[in-house]
Amino acid sequence: MSAYDPHEIEPRWEKAWEDARLFVADERSDKPPFYALHMFPYPSGDLHMGHVEAFSLADAVARYQRLQGREVMNPIGWDSFGLPAENAAISRGADPEAWTYANIETHAATMRRMGFAWDWSRRLHTSDPEYYKWTQWLFIQLYEAGWAYRAQADVNWCPNDQTVLANEQVIDGRCERCDTVVTKKSLTQWFLKITDFADRLLSDMDQLTGTWPERVLTLQRNWIGRSEGAEVTFTVGDEEVVVYTTRPDTLYGATFFVVAPEHPSAREWAARGGVADEFDAFLRRVQARTDVDRQAADASKDGLFLGVHAVNPVNGEQLPVYAADYVLMGYGTGAIMCVPGHDQRDLDFARQYDLPVRIVIRPEGDDLPDPRTMSVAAAGDGLVVNSGAYDGLGWREAKQRITDDLADRGLGRHAVNYRLRDWLISRQRYWGAPIPIIHCAACGEVAVPVDDLPVRLPDANEIDFSHSGEAPLATAEAFVHAACPSCGGAARRDTDTMDTFVDSSWYYLRYCSPHRDDVAFSADAVARWMPVDQYTGGIEHAILHLLYSRFFTKALHDLGHVDFVEPFTRLKSQGQVIMDGAAMSKSRGNLVEPRGIIDEYGADTLRATMLFAGPIEDDVDWADVSTTGMFKFLSRLTRLTDEHVASPAGPAAEAAADEDLRRATHRTIRDVTADFDAFKYNTALAKLMALTNEVSAAIRERGQGGDGPQHALEVIAIMLSPVAPHVAEEIWNRLGHHGFVAEQRWPEYDDSLLVEHTLEVPVQVDGRVRDTISITAGASQDDVVALAQQSDNVRRHLADRETVKLIWVPDRLLNLVTRPA
Repeated sequence: MSAYDPHEIEPRWEKAWEDARLFVADERSDKPPFYALHMFPYPSGDLHMGHVEAFSLADAVARYQRLQGREVMNPIGWDSFGLPAENAAISRGADPEAWTYANIETHAATMRRMGFAWDWSRRLHTSDPEYYKWTQWLFIQLYEAGWAYRAQADVNWCPNDQTVLANEQVIDGRCERCDTVVTKKSLTQWFLKITDFADRLLSDMDQLTGTWPERVLTLQRNWIGRSEGAEVTFTVGDEEVVVYTTRPDTLYGATFFVVAPEHPSAREWAARGGVADEFDAFLRRVQARTDVDRQAADASKDGLFLGVHAVNPVNGEQLPVYAADYVLMGYGTGAIMCVPGHDQRDLDFARQYDLPVRIVIRPEGDDLPDPRTMSVAAAGDGLVVNSGAYDGLGWREAKQRITDDLADRGLGRHAVNYRLRDWLISRQRYWGAPIPIIHCAACGEVAVPVDDLPVRLPDANEIDFSHSGEAPLATAEAFVHAACPSCGGAARRDTDTMDTFVDSSWYYLRYCSPHRDDVAFSADAVARWMPVDQYTGGIEHAILHLLYSRFFTKALHDLGHVDFVEPFTRLKSQGQVIMDGAAMSKSRGNLVEPRGIIDEYGADTLRATMLFAGPIEDDVDWADVSTTGMFKFLSRLTRLTDEHVASPAGPAAEAAADEDLRRATHRTIRDVTADFDAFKYNTALAKLMALTNEVSAAIRERGQGGDGPQHALEVIAIMLSPVAPHVAEEIWNRLGHHGFVAEQRWPEYDDSLLVEHTLEVPVQVDGRVRDTISITAGASQDDVVALAQQSDNVRRHLADRETVKLIWVPDRLLNLVTRPA
């Protein structure tokens, strides 16, 4: 057997771990609990390199905490509902269920080869009826609390996939999955009232500061988008129209008025203004674009004058009313006053349609810009001008006083607004959790009784997957027709399924007691394990998944089901794995498959290479890493272990060398511990490599055996085990131990061995001692020469001479050989 054969070593240790049930969390343990959780995967094909990075990080966290003496729960599951399975059914005639579970088994097989320390006894799949029964129960809890409701809404619609798309799923006006041009469609949809929790979603971030990446917190704050301003009432004819503005101090600068094309009064105004046909064409043109595209800062503005005017309540001025693409119904009231002198989008629109510009805020310390020629809006602070009685006030005081005066007249009020919208969860697809509502002509919406859950999906062979324009579940007659739970009369089931983000917004709770069939989660188990101690996953989930999970937790707290309001105490996000500067994909021809690397080098090489590639937050360009180099290191370490085991104990004369190795070992323990605490696995591995070099020098160069190399190799095995667990177990075993390295305690360093001892070293000039200097043991030649040159006596003997040679005997002597300059 070769010193390091991963294809023999890795399966053997994986079987040993499984036989010992080593990573099954013990509910009765008296060790402090630690909940390590990674964002569970969607089962599409096999694991990709992004999975390898994410799971290698997560497993390093869990194994490290186990070595710290904690009882770790590190579960595994799959976010297994989703559109790709349904698309497979449509395009290939595959059963979505069979397609999904086959992919899960492919994932699971590769995960086992990678040696991840999952607690497989807690395995779950969100598409199991045993799981989505409780997803439906949670929906009913929200519905009965008034946080789930149905409303008409214009949505992004993919005509190919026949389903609603979130804005984030529309790329350049096309469906991110099938590249079909997305249209708008008005549908009655289910929403969750996340806006009721907007303030708490913001304020509770104080609990996460310092333990979540600031970038993630900033993204969530911006997504929620809280602003303070005023609601102001304009009039169009005899109709009152309320606008929301963050800057009521600029009301005197409004020169036109804009509404979203979807505003409920827009077409009526267009008809009154004689431009109804033009408006219909304009509306079709705008609705062919996504909300993201419509609000792009660099996009040209598309507008239409509706032939009517709005009256500004502060001065009675008549403002022309336009419909414009960059105004959305989803923010504020769908109507805005336009102040082109102080808002760049308004200024761009004004220049495009030859509308007047007026300055009402004088920037501090600057002259008034010329409204006729300015190309950049004068945004920011300053004093109010051209605003009647408010001239000369600071903008904040003017904002307050103008709003107060409007409120006194019944034409305005102070208001808070949010960018955050209620969460639209309806999906017109098959492979998702059915919404547990029955529609009765007599009783209206009726929640399915809990005892009747789950509302099971019909078999795929009962579904017509052709593009009929209706939800697939609507084609299953036996599913649709049901008795009303209230009156017993004929009724119909809701045929939408839930957004899969609903499934993933509570799975961390189910892991605590995944086999309970009487409750969604055990209160006792949740009290033991939650909140999650360390959550790991990609930055791409910074907003939606994390925000929705936080919302669910707060709702469950308010309903009395949990006693905490934040689900994840600490969060760590990793970068992406790319190739030659671009995302990996089959179409680009730059895809690297994990299985190929495992087949060639073994799982430990892949895991360690990934974590050695750089800071975990940064992207990893696979073109810049060396699996061969990491494989050589692990091979060398294993051979070194064998050499040590075969070598005799060193003689007593080597005690000083043994002491040096002990000091190096304890410095490494200190430094690697700090690196693991900070997720700096790349520098931790570098330090373990350096200690390996020290051990090699002790064994091979000095012929040293005995306690020093033994202790150093034991330390390396333990501290390497979270990153390369198979080879660490093998080394531990070859060093003479019979237990698992995974069950050891993380080593502690001895402070007394960290004190750098000093030596007195003679400094010679041309062979004669001219001084003695104090150095730190192990100091470099350059450092010693620099110290020597600070000596007055040495400098005196070097005067007018040129140093032609340095003779440095480490820690013993420095000789400067000179000649006349």
